[in-house]
Amino acid sequence: MNQYSEADVRAKLIDPALKAAGWDETRIGREKYFTDGRIIVRGKTISRGERKFADYILYYQNNFPIALIEAKDGEHTVGDGMQQGLRYAEILDIPFVYSSNGSGFLEHDRLKESGEVERELSMEEFPTPEDLWQRYRQAKDFSENEESIVLSDDYQGTGAKEMRYYQRNAVNKTVEAVAKGKDRLLLVMATGTGKTFTAFQIIWRLWKSGNKKRILFLVDRTALAQQTVNNDFKPFGNAITRFQGGEVDHSYEIYVALYQGLTAGEENEIFRQFSPEFFDLVIVDECHRGSAKANSSWRKVLDYFSGATQIGLTATPKEEKDVSNSEYFGDPVYTYSLAQGIEDGFLAPYKVVRYRFNNEEWRPNESTRDEEGQEIEDRFYGNADFDKNIIIDARTKAVAERIAEYLNETDPYQKTIVFCQDTEHAERMRQALANALPEYVHENGRYVVRITGNDASGKDELPSFVSRDEKYPVIATTSKLLSTGVDTKTTKLIVLDMTINSMTEFKQIIGRGTRLEEQHGKYYFTIMDFRGATRLFADPEFDGTAIKVYERTDDEPLEMDEEIEEETLSEEEIQKENPREDVLLDGTEQNPKPKKVRIREGVEFYPIQKIVQFIDPETGKLSTETLSDFTKKTILSDYATLDEFLQAWKRSERKDIIINELAEKGVYFDELRREAGKDLDVFDLVLHVAYGKKPLTRSERVKNLSSSDYFTKYEGKAREIIDLLIQKYADHGIEAIDDIGDLKVSPFTEYGRPIEIVDEIFGGREEYLEVIQKIEAGLYQE
Repeated sequence: MNQYSEADVRAKLIDPALKAAGWDETRIGREKYFTDGRIIVRGKTISRGERKFADYILYYQNNFPIALIEAKDGEHTVGDGMQQGLRYAEILDIPFVYSSNGSGFLEHDRLKESGEVERELSMEEFPTPEDLWQRYRQAKDFSENEESIVLSDDYQGTGAKEMRYYQRNAVNKTVEAVAKGKDRLLLVMATGTGKTFTAFQIIWRLWKSGNKKRILFLVDRTALAQQTVNNDFKPFGNAITRFQGGEVDHSYEIYVALYQGLTAGEENEIFRQFSPEFFDLVIVDECHRGSAKANSSWRKVLDYFSGATQIGLTATPKEEKDVSNSEYFGDPVYTYSLAQGIEDGFLAPYKVVRYRFNNEEWRPNESTRDEEGQEIEDRFYGNADFDKNIIIDARTKAVAERIAEYLNETDPYQKTIVFCQDTEHAERMRQALANALPEYVHENGRYVVRITGNDASGKDELPSFVSRDEKYPVIATTSKLLSTGVDTKTTKLIVLDMTINSMTEFKQIIGRGTRLEEQHGKYYFTIMDFRGATRLFADPEFDGTAIKVYERTDDEPLEMDEEIEEETLSEEEIQKENPREDVLLDGTEQNPKPKKVRIREGVEFYPIQKIVQFIDPETGKLSTETLSDFTKKTILSDYATLDEFLQAWKRSERKDIIINELAEKGVYFDELRREAGKDLDVFDLVLHVAYGKKPLTRSERVKNLSSSDYFTKYEGKAREIIDLLIQKYADHGIEAIDDIGDLKVSPFTEYGRPIEIVDEIFGGREEYLEVIQKIEAGLYQE
């Protein structure tokens, strides 16, 4: 044991030990933050949780993290930092973990599956960079060629972005798997976590190392192809081309292409202009779609280039009876989930507003007629029927009015996507929203638009809708067009008025809101649910590994029936690929669209229940508790009784420490104060919400204090400052006066600097703190 603080342990003991072991400054990362801190939302209050950081991350070369050190002060044992170090090393995928208090190191070798996993080392025995690399190399059994690939450089040119930890994990694991000869790989990363940037770094390393010489990057959106070439893949310069059909130029090394562009022309498919051996790496973006489909025309491309290493990228791996990503690409080499992205603070959290209507199970009576005067089939109609088999105008109007109500209460100009049953429903919803928000539509006719695959003018609005800088359109009604593959970073409101039974589709829709845009004021997004679709949040599959529900024999072909996005193919192609009712844009003679019954009047729809849910920062799951209930539970978990809280409050010199600790757990006093409708201090909010005590306002507490004789011995400037402190409490609360640093602002500055006020007016620090304690005692006397 020694008497050094943690900072001294690092600077005076660990740093010299590392230097002596050959770790130069280019290999040492100190206080390396690797998360941004979860965004916590309570009502209108937004804050971030603590960012995670490692005291040291050591790099072998090329920014390859190989060791992590957690430091403790001299009063701790050498191994006290190990548990935290192991947690961080697992997240960061770092093989060697060390804990130190300055008297030695405890080493944990995460590569070992047997034998001595942990050992103590003196400060002089810390391993050299080469020692650790050789142990890693031996454990992985790298050949010289494999080693050169694994240690290949990331792109570090002009304007290079620093990779987040999970992107680095994904790149390193993928490159290592390719180096080891694996030729089918799956990478699962939540929407908004930078799959294309990650793919760029994978390609860059494999290309620069010479392991892969010609690469094909497949997408199924024209916009994605263009964004890829112009943005993330721009450093490839003259080596890259965006293939758009016609004659193939074989002189490039990297090709970005659409599935549809390569498979055009049944007799002379364009991809056959390349030899089957031309590409040695194919990366498939959004591989949960057509590429997983064994009898898809798109799958022909992958089969044709079967000799190439193929990597599938997806946010939503599909594992169903008739379609399986892992059947083709194998189990994921790395997964970064939506829940982890929210926990780390890289993705926007969400809150859910669920509505139930009075007629969610509706049965017509004898007098009910459709718009043509015909009787309605006598049965119960539910959410799956509305707007698919039967149209009730009152329901559409009721949904639009709830959306309008929310927008008017929050921000009527927040980007909003309303997902509808089909394109016709999207048009009716556009009309209903125009009627529910007439003042904004009058201001600009593009306030609400329909953007669907069969509406050319609507699709023309898509670039403006997704733009960060364009105000209009504000609201887009759609069915499938905006469900996936479109970068809608500024979307703050997602409305679900469609039946969703596919987990893949649900994940993709939720992914439209998960991107953060802090510079545009987007820290979270809201989901309004009118069909009960958000029940899928409770499904273990939502944020877990997709479960295989079907196993096939090696000689049994997969029979796929992949849902085709309405905007990716023409009507004829959709009919040919997938003649199913729920993806038909129009009927055909062979597959006529069923006639929908429409009721224009005579049925009432109004909400009978509204449930607001938010993500519990402790569990990461949606909570249906009220703010008061959540606050009470959280406070009681720290202070089980009123007496425990009172004792802690009295002992604490700085009350903001207790306040901040509770805020970290999701307790937001500003929101509670708004709910209470009174100017209550934090102390009274806690007593009232957690312990059921009658609260006093700050002004009432100040009045009680003024009638006491606590401060009769103070005169002159000292008494003036005390009166100012009490007034500041009345205006801002106890956290505004319980720190000497609070004296740095007006009107205290008129009396001098804080040190002058404390020493010259009150006689020293202890005497000044005694005054603060007296103020608190007087304010909080029972």
